[in-house]
Amino acid sequence: MNRIEPVRQDIQSETNVDDRMELIMYALNDTVAPIPEEGNICTFKYFAKTPNIRYDQHPLVAVTELFQWGFRGINFHHQEYRQYTWEELGTQVYIVRQDELDDLLSLQYGKLVINK
Repeated sequence: MNRIEPVRQDIQSETNVDDRMELIMYALNDTVAPIPEEGNICTFKYFAKTPNIRYDQHPLVAVTELFQWGFRGINFHHQEYRQYTWEELGTQVYIVRQDELDDLLSLQYGKLVINK
């Protein structure tokens, strides 16, 4: 069952992107994991430490590779490969089911920021 579809209107009507992310995490709370698996689609909060880079604090990622330091995957908001280190994860990862992906893509909850 798609967990986003029943609350999609509530999320979409929220104007604050941080609050949108909170609602999404609440909806996906039954599939929280400390580490994703290759092939998972996941979302989480991320706080990059590298200065002067543009990054997504609320990434939606298709995980392609796992490493000791973190993982790599395609960020749907950036539409490119990105790397995520374990120490910079702000939350555990919330596993997204395939049938929920289109709903999440339509919600525009990515938060692109420049790290200072």
